[in-house]
Order: sequence, then structure tokens, then C-alpha cells
Amino acid sequence: MAENMEAVGAQHLGSARRLIVKIGSALMVDAATHQVRRNWLDSVADDIAALRAQGVEVLVVTSGAVACGREHLGLVGRPLKLEEKQAAAATGQIRLAHAYQETLARHGITVAQVLLTLDDTEDRRRHLNGRATMETLLKLGAVPVINENDTVATAEIRFGDNDRLAARVAQMISADTLVLLSDIDGLYTADPRNNPDARHIPLVREITPEIVGMAGEPPPGYSSGGMVTKIVAGRIAMAAGCRMAIAMGKRMNPLAALLKPVEEGGAPATWFVPGAEPRTARKRWIAGSLKPLGTLVVDDGAVAALLKGGSLLPAGVRDVSGEFDRGDLVLIKGHDGRIVGRGLSAYAVADARAIAGRRSAEIEEALGYRGRDEMVHRDDLVLG
Repeated sequence: MAENMEAVGAQHLGSARRLIVKIGSALMVDAATHQVRRNWLDSVADDIAALRAQGVEVLVVTSGAVACGREHLGLVGRPLKLEEKQAAAATGQIRLAHAYQETLARHGITVAQVLLTLDDTEDRRRHLNGRATMETLLKLGAVPVINENDTVATAEIRFGDNDRLAARVAQMISADTLVLLSDIDGLYTADPRNNPDARHIPLVREITPEIVGMAGEPPPGYSSGGMVTKIVAGRIAMAAGCRMAIAMGKRMNPLAALLKPVEEGGAPATWFVPGAEPRTARKRWIAGSLKPLGTLVVDDGAVAALLKGGSLLPAGVRDVSGEFDRGDLVLIKGHDGRIVGRGLSAYAVADARAIAGRRSAEIEEALGYRGRDEMVHRDDLVLG
């Protein structure tokens, strides 16, 4: 019974606190007119506004720039070369951002455009920059609208219809819920378009070879992802402690339909449910997946603050050693040599030495720029 109740509780948006909504090209842009589906997008914006009113932080990962921009450059009706895709994205991004700005402005919500590449999510320094920017936007009440930076990407195959990008963003910002709006209401044992006996899979706790084998070919049209990239996204999200849903996006107000369990009239979906929450998963990654490249020796006051759940401030740092860049892992030791913890440094070694022992208000004077108040933020820190 406990397993059943847990499964029911996992299969709706009611407990989401930081939500990423991924919208694909086939949903965003009408295949016949090559225009943004404004009525549908308005309904999604209404859902986002309602979720924010309940205290949910919402980010959107959107596709559609190439699909939206190609008509305006006379690029309709044939496959595009890479440089033509980049050109279409350059004009389409403007139209796409404007559509999000207009629809969310109806609710008094500010939109912020964020363009990312694969390197931005894998390079630790750029990872931290992107994380800090999106965290700040959320604190200021904005909705970040994120897309892959198609105008500068150099590989034909990049994230894969932004499914993996959405999962990487979830990993970056420790989101607890990711919803991939799709043209299907989840994962089936076989392709339901071709097999009437295909069964819907409502809950996935582990991505096994059998689950991977259920993914079919991507549908024709604008979409370049399909179920294969959604399974890959599910693996990334679950490893980051983020639950993920594959849900029907074609209906109006698709997010509102996920606010209830199916048993209470909610829309069906496939939920990928991890075994740990985002913060726990991130801490495990910091604790065991990286090699320390430096050491920060701290005073007793800093040790006491860390043990109470605080961040490491420059004022508490007495010595800096090693060779590390911003985002690299450093050990944190007490003056007696005991390892207190480990974490991702917000500063490269030269800057860390320059501000060690200084108050946060003195950082700008020491460095010539206003950096972060923390040497190691508590979200990037593991004790012991």
C-alpha cells in the first residue's frame, strides 16, 4: 500500500517547487503556417501563472527558433544546411522571445531569454555562471526562457530537440520536476501508432535495457527528438534527483491537466521518479565524482558556521593552496588539518588568495569587480 500511495503522489505536479517545462518545435510552431501557436501558448502561460501563484518557480526550455524563422528567410520546403539552420535560428529567436514576452506579460510576468550550448552545461565555470544567472532571475521573479544557442552551435546533432538540454538545466539548478510536453502522453511498451496492444507505462523507477528498448523512431515534421532523447533526458534528470514526466502537450492547458493524479481525473503521463531529491544527488556528485585541486584552510568561526549549514565566506579563510579555477573542487580544512568538507570554489586561486580574510564588502576593492559574497556556497558544499 505504501508503494501505491507513493506512486500516486509522485505522478502529478502538486508537490513541485522548482519546475522546468520543455516545449518542442512541433507544439510551438504550426507546421502549415510556420507561425507560433499563440492560443495554445497563451494556455500554457496561464498554467505557468497559476503555478507561480502557488509558489512554484518555473523555467521554460523551448524549441522552435529554426521552425519559426525559416519562412522569413525563404527556407521552407527543403532540408536545411547547418549554416541555414543557424541563420533561421537567428531570426526565429527574436520572434520566439517576443511571443513568450507578450503572453506572460498578460499576467505581469517578466521573461528573460537564456541561450546555452553544451559546453555551458559541462564546463564547471560556465555551469556555475549559468546556474547563478538563473538563480538570480528566479529570485527576482522572472521566468527564464531557455533555448540552445543554435546560431553558434557547430555540430548538426547537439542536444536533441532540447530534451537533453532541459535535463541538463534541471541538473544545473537543482530542479525537482521536469515536464517534457510531447505529442504523446508518455512511454508505451511499443509504438501505439502502429501497435494497438501497446500499454502505457505510468511510472519508471529505473531506466533498464527493457525501458530503453521501448523507445521508437521520432515522428516526422519539425521534431528531431522522439522517445529516444526523452529516455536519455530521463536518465540525466533521475541522476540529478529530479523527477521527470513525459506528458501530452497538444491539449490546451497541459500543465493544469497534470496537477491531479490520474485517479482523481488528472491527465495520464509517464513519470520517471528518482531515488533521491535534487540537493542530495548534487551533494553526492560533489562528494564522490570530482578530484580536489586545492585547499582552503579556515578558522574556527568558519567551521562553526559551516556546521550550522552556512556558506564559506572569504573572511573565514586563512590560507589558500593548490591550482584551481572557478568551479573546481577544493578541500576545506580547519587550522588543525582536519577536513571539514569539500565544495566548488566560486573563485580561481589567485582571486581566492586576494580576498582571503576579507569581509564580503571588501571584495570589489580587492579584485576590481564585485564577485560573489561566498567563497563556497552552501549549495556547492559537502561536509565531512
